[in-house]
Amino acid sequence: MSNIINKKQYIYISLMILVFFLSLYGCSDKSSENSKGDSNESSNILTFAWPRDIGDLNPHLYNPSQLFAQSMVFEPLVSYQDGGELKPHLAESWEISKDGKEYLFHLRQDVKFSDGTNFNAEIVKKNFDVVLKNLDLHSWLGFIPKVSKTEVVDEFTFKLVLKEVYYPTIQELAVVRPVRFLGEAGFPKDGDTSKGIAKPVGTGPWVLDEYKVDEYATFKRNENYWGELPDVEKIKVKIIPDAETRVLAFEKGELDLIYDEGVISLDSFKQLESTGSYQSSVSEPVATRQLVMNTNKEQLSDIRVRQALNYGFNKQAMVEGVTSGVEEQADYILPTNFPYTSDVEATKVEYNAEKAARLLDEAGWKLAKGTGIREKDGKPLEIELMFNSAESIQKTMAETLQSEWAAIGVKLNIVGVELTTQVERFKANQFDMNFFSNYGAPYDPHTFVNIVATEGFGFREAISAYPNKEELLNQIGKVQQTTDEAERQQLYTEILGSLQEQGAIVPISYIKKIAIYQKDVSNFKFPANRDEHPFTGISVE
Repeated sequence: MSNIINKKQYIYISLMILVFFLSLYGCSDKSSENSKGDSNESSNILTFAWPRDIGDLNPHLYNPSQLFAQSMVFEPLVSYQDGGELKPHLAESWEISKDGKEYLFHLRQDVKFSDGTNFNAEIVKKNFDVVLKNLDLHSWLGFIPKVSKTEVVDEFTFKLVLKEVYYPTIQELAVVRPVRFLGEAGFPKDGDTSKGIAKPVGTGPWVLDEYKVDEYATFKRNENYWGELPDVEKIKVKIIPDAETRVLAFEKGELDLIYDEGVISLDSFKQLESTGSYQSSVSEPVATRQLVMNTNKEQLSDIRVRQALNYGFNKQAMVEGVTSGVEEQADYILPTNFPYTSDVEATKVEYNAEKAARLLDEAGWKLAKGTGIREKDGKPLEIELMFNSAESIQKTMAETLQSEWAAIGVKLNIVGVELTTQVERFKANQFDMNFFSNYGAPYDPHTFVNIVATEGFGFREAISAYPNKEELLNQIGKVQQTTDEAERQQLYTEILGSLQEQGAIVPISYIKKIAIYQKDVSNFKFPANRDEHPFTGISVE
């Protein structure tokens, strides 16, 4: 199982990706030298709110830099598009050797950094090499530890050589960090960006113009951009930590746009939408909200109990009620708009309390007289569900499950904990049930199946009672090394289907991004990449 990504890498994933999506609170302690405060601004400007400071925009580091802002300034070799299609970006094309270990990238020759310097294979190598120099920091990204060599073939040809086959390499090159490209003037004197950069010089469509820490940041259009120029001349980010204050600012017309996940409550979104005074958009699924059961626990080791819990709650009603109809009931553990997920075959579980009760009876859990709680061998059917106390949706869903499962004789104790505690307990196998959501595009499905197979992350414990556990682990190890597309599709179909059929990973709802914007804003579109900015093509009349 040497091909399965190790525990250390996924500690980085859990702390750097999961925490980002739910509760990053860091802020930069520096301000740009050209900080000017509010000034006379072009009328062709889009203003939106964000809960925290944009950070120092180092493309090779993580918190406090915000993903959307990094993606405005820095670009990838390859872009992730709808349906998981990988398209050329700074690389016009690429070739992969027959053995799957060498990647030859043919770079665009018409690209310059925002300071006018040339983008070429030398600067691509310099960016790769500084990331590889800090391997411990970046080894969470699967292909990074597998790189054996970077090479400048000629001015516009770059070669990447891996130690072993790893098919998701091209997909991982589309992520927002850490392999995007900083211009020469952005590197510090010692060349090591792990301690900071000189300034954010990228090839992207936007350039940081004005910046005041924890107050605002303004990006101006990069007039020398190699691609299609944005319609708007400036993007202004107002830092507004409180969600209700963001709503009020939008209603006053101080903001043109509010978007993303969790930036305002879904109730607030639906209320604003219902007025008819604004435009709104809801994205395609970006992730699946899941319930993970630990089959190491005696009560959950029996598939009949797990199946009973699946049948024992009205998923459709819960999702509609808790998310105000924004999210949709999930039938599969990964959204079907991700690569390799559309052909997965798994039983769609519909609410059936009577069937749930029969399954529990068959498993030997009988209703005790006077308590309403099922027992077996003198032990009550009592389970604990852990949720993130700062996440209102998780809390309300937990309360709903507690009520519905009580009706079939299951006592559910719900425990709210801080996010860091939730992550730590999950990895330490200190849970009965836990809420989880996968990382989304462009990370999945390979990242999700790899963490399932990773010891010390939680999922390995969840599948411990699966009769086909060893076969699953072997398939997961094999899928990332196959160079045959048809074989890869078949492996994913079998892996994802089997994980769901055994009932320890329960899909609840498909998470979606929301956007609410003023009527003079047009051409808003969510990017396929969950972490990218949404400003391409947007206009303000």
